Amino acid sequence: MNYWLVKSEPDAYSWQEQLKNNIEPWTGIRNHQAKKNLQSMKAGDLAFFYHSNVGKEIVGIVRIVKEFYPDPTDPDHKWCCVDVQTVCTVPVPVTLKQIKTIPELQEISLIKQSRLSVMSITPEHWQLLCQLGQVLSQDIDK
Repeated sequence: MNYWLVKSEPDAYSWQEQLKNNIEPWTGIRNHQAKKNLQSMKAGDLAFFYHSNVGKEIVGIVRIVKEFYPDPTDPDHKWCCVDVQTVCTVPVPVTLKQIKTIPELQEISLIKQSRLSVMSITPEHWQLLCQLGQVLSQDIDK
């Protein structure tokens, strides 16, 4: 299994909307590196749902349930999307400010490539971020 972080501006698409919709296509990605990351996602992979611009925090976890396919919002048919399903809300949102203070997290793309909207997360960083957010394994295994 691989781990990811996907960003959304909450005024464009929020965690509350994800909770309501449960399964949703992750559309609108228009960056080549992010596209490659979407293409690398496999069904069953997990991703943190991160509110960017407003909040700047990890607020939830989603599971990839449909691997990459053409993005229906792209009239030029150059971009792709995946479908994500709600797994759980992060009990204690993990803020970017908090992440920046932790030496073990200084190499994650959220800090190194702050504009990248879809990024991989190592298993070690995933575990640490789950601990910070007080996410329990049974929350994910539901």
